[in-house]
Amino acid sequence: MAAKNSKLVIVESPTKAKTVSQFLGKDYTVEASMGHLRDLPKAKLGVDVENNFEPQYVIPTASRKTVTKLKKLHKDHPEVILATDEDREGEAIGWHIAQVLDLDPATTPRIIFHEITKDAILESIENPRTINKNLVNAQQARRVLDRLVGYKLSPLLWKKIFRGLSAGRVQSVAVKIIVEREREIEKFKPEEYWKIKVDYKGKEGNILADLVQVDGKDTSVNNEGQAKEVVTDLEKNKGKVSEIKETKRNRRPMAPFTTSTLQQQAGTLLGFSIKKTMLLAQQLYEGVKIGKGGQVGLITYMRTDSVSVSTRAVSEMRKFVEDEHGAKYLPEKPNFYKSKNKSSQEAHEAVRPTSIIRTPGEMNAHLNSDQSRLYKLIWERTLASQIADAQIAQTDIIVNVVDKYTLKSQGIKIEFPGFMKVMSKKSISESVLPNISEKEELDPKEVNSEQKFTEPPDRYTEPTLVRTLEKLGIGRPSTYAPTISTLTTRGYVKKEKRHLVPQDVGVLVNDFLVKHFSNIIDVDFTANMENELDDVAEGKTKWQEIIKTFYGPFEKTLKEKEEKLGKQIEDEKTGEKCPKCQKELVIKQGKFGKFMACSGFPDCKHTQPIDGNNKPVAPEIVKDEKCPECGKELVKRRSRFGEFLGCSGYPECKYIKSTENEKSPIGDIKCPKCDKGKIVERRTKRGRVFYGCSKYPDCDFASWEQPVKDPCPTCGGLMAINTKKKVPVCQKCGFEDKEIKE
Repeated sequence: MAAKNSKLVIVESPTKAKTVSQFLGKDYTVEASMGHLRDLPKAKLGVDVENNFEPQYVIPTASRKTVTKLKKLHKDHPEVILATDEDREGEAIGWHIAQVLDLDPATTPRIIFHEITKDAILESIENPRTINKNLVNAQQARRVLDRLVGYKLSPLLWKKIFRGLSAGRVQSVAVKIIVEREREIEKFKPEEYWKIKVDYKGKEGNILADLVQVDGKDTSVNNEGQAKEVVTDLEKNKGKVSEIKETKRNRRPMAPFTTSTLQQQAGTLLGFSIKKTMLLAQQLYEGVKIGKGGQVGLITYMRTDSVSVSTRAVSEMRKFVEDEHGAKYLPEKPNFYKSKNKSSQEAHEAVRPTSIIRTPGEMNAHLNSDQSRLYKLIWERTLASQIADAQIAQTDIIVNVVDKYTLKSQGIKIEFPGFMKVMSKKSISESVLPNISEKEELDPKEVNSEQKFTEPPDRYTEPTLVRTLEKLGIGRPSTYAPTISTLTTRGYVKKEKRHLVPQDVGVLVNDFLVKHFSNIIDVDFTANMENELDDVAEGKTKWQEIIKTFYGPFEKTLKEKEEKLGKQIEDEKTGEKCPKCQKELVIKQGKFGKFMACSGFPDCKHTQPIDGNNKPVAPEIVKDEKCPECGKELVKRRSRFGEFLGCSGYPECKYIKSTENEKSPIGDIKCPKCDKGKIVERRTKRGRVFYGCSKYPDCDFASWEQPVKDPCPTCGGLMAINTKKKVPVCQKCGFEDKEIKE
């Protein structure tokens, strides 16, 4: 146990506190702040626009117990060391802790470390600095800017469209990008073309050649008649090798991971969502128990734009490569990589293992399946970055037929695998061609033709959207996960087979903003704003000046639109009568799509679903089952939460039950109480949603808060979305998942 007068070290999470404390010993007490201790209030703007945009911070209810505990600890431990994460958000958290505990930010020691290992922690203790107010101001500027946009623009959407909508500086640009891609797809007109291949027999083997030119032009064969003519000519005539091109090239390994490249590769290769990738990376960074060695951080800090690696880590990797694979796999000098992101200010190192000696195979016993897969991805990419280039030999055989058709067969041979030796997924496949000589005649064994059509651009996936946002300079690595999570949570975008598909409400909001607030969701404007925030972080600009320049024109436009614009969507008349009160039924647009409702609302609350042609959908009657409360027929209904059974006598009778297969949007989550059933979505008699065990009444577990699939990284307990914070909070230990915090 730490001595009463030991130094108090404050970090963000319990897991990080546990890992750090084992390296510091009895002279230090390590405690977690559980994220931000202060924030802008949720119920009001919280920014004094008349007083230089001064933020009005409050201590949220959920943080009050933590604040009380830290203040009590501070009395017993006067010396405080701030050890929050090294990016702008972490700097701001440290600054808020100082404000709450009445510490002087100019003198309170502030330590940073890129990895949670003994050497890194002890070195940081020996080399403290103080709070960097420029980084704090950059975070404040972003927070205030996003608050002004969200809290000023969202109410306008409620008045002019309908309630429940929201707008955000980065999220709205992301929606715009997704909607524009969808419209490209809708406008796309496929064009026919034919792919023709010839299987040629040579003296020492066969080659498969593709038709690449007709009459010296790269024009494609674009109709069946032309294809048949070409096939006939190729079948009747021998091919003659006109040229053999041999080229050798070196392929350099990719740079170590930044946050965004990690998110992209984990999404593409492992199928992880951006949020899941960051949650797993956080767990690997904060520490995992590895047997007798105790708890240790396995990777460096996971929010970074940098691709550089420390000298110590490079030396360790070079020794590992030489010992495991031989000196020929070592480049003469260590490989150096330069970040493509000119700002590259979030951290000083790439995402890498804290020790390359901890191989994926050895770590498997200490990690769950998903942690293991992500660690392996990071480990391989990092090690490969310090291995010699792969040497590739490429052979192109050019075949000419009757001086009219040109075909090409390509062979690839890996002469030296280099860095690819340590990669699980090979980026190049060998296809070695037989010995063929120039001017050799080839007999056509078989000619194949296949009709094809040009395809529209792909819809965005999470990885490709991140790649696009990064390329355009929109947002920062730490913002991508919450941005995408917000789009899906609010129903603007839906994930279908990993693709991001804009929904009606997303298109509606996007079109409104494009028409009336084009500058707010302009790509260049948003990217330039990121550059200005970087200037604040570097001390070149005062953060209030950025807000002032933005807010003046924004407020003026806001007032003009509020006065001049009428309701943007009108109810569509149907000419049909309400079955309840005989008033006319109208088609309304809601947050989750169109539906039919009584024009007599709120006196009559009759609603019913409609199909794609705006026709009412009759509920399906359930056979052999009656409502247990009133005896009327049960019908299948659907809400935004999925399918359920309800009484046909609604609203007089509000009985509902889950469908037999207990479908729920929360996924397959075991009940934390009995560990036998799974958590399913249910409703009270009044229609309020709650979550309970499928084994009810044998198990009476119930929760108003929606559980999430990933367990608590600290204690393994059930995480559920806190109704006030809108982020997952562990119901056992209180750990807060700040990854999806807005």
